[in-house]
Amino acid sequence: MTILRVEGLSKNFGGLKVLGNVSFTVEPGERLALIGPNGAGKTTLINTIGGQLPVSGGHIYLEDKEITRLSPNRRLHLGVGRSFQINNLFFELSIMDNVLLALHGAEKRHLRMWNRLEKRAALIEEAERMLELVGLAGRKHEPLQVQSYGDQRLVELLCAFAGHPRMVLLDEPSAGLPSAEAAVFAGIIRKLAGETTVLFCAHDMDLVFNLADQIMVLYFGEIMVKGLPKEISANPKVQEIYLGSDESC
Repeated sequence: MTILRVEGLSKNFGGLKVLGNVSFTVEPGERLALIGPNGAGKTTLINTIGGQLPVSGGHIYLEDKEITRLSPNRRLHLGVGRSFQINNLFFELSIMDNVLLALHGAEKRHLRMWNRLEKRAALIEEAERMLELVGLAGRKHEPLQVQSYGDQRLVELLCAFAGHPRMVLLDEPSAGLPSAEAAVFAGIIRKLAGETTVLFCAHDMDLVFNLADQIMVLYFGEIMVKGLPKEISANPKVQEIYLGSDESC
């Protein structure tokens, strides 16, 4: 059974069509990259799947359950994690508190808000495991706001993968990072993901070709082609409109 099925999805902003008749599937455990020139509709597509934007038409299914009209919070509790191109974090809190809050939010049965989070041994153990995985355990009690931008991006990733979601949506996970830091993000995402399905959009081609099992090219709000990385890199049309264009990077 496919984990994500999108059927005839469209999104308009007033009279402007941003997405039109987009249909595709994602298999369990697959890492699917979404690429395309600026303005192709990549972030809009991620936002409609995540529930941050309502669709203008079409349907979205998580396995056999339609989630088209569900809130982002309901999708989270069904197992859809999410990161954003701009960090969506609590900068005045510690690294650990950010991850604990993400783990708490991902629980289907919330803790009572008057119970202190740190009393939940299981949550703390999971948060420490995740922080150890990305090398942040030694600074877990430091405020997030004093960390480097790269480490803040790592915390954003940890929050997206909190609670072992069935699928994670990543919007430009290496955005704003120098190439040296961006190059290691594919390995970090692969480590965090494990068997979790990942749908991500990116302009960073090193990240795309080091991480993706499949690549889907969006062009003027429609799917131009989907295939294996080697098929996409060899596609003359893709090379012409995207991979070979300096303006699209």
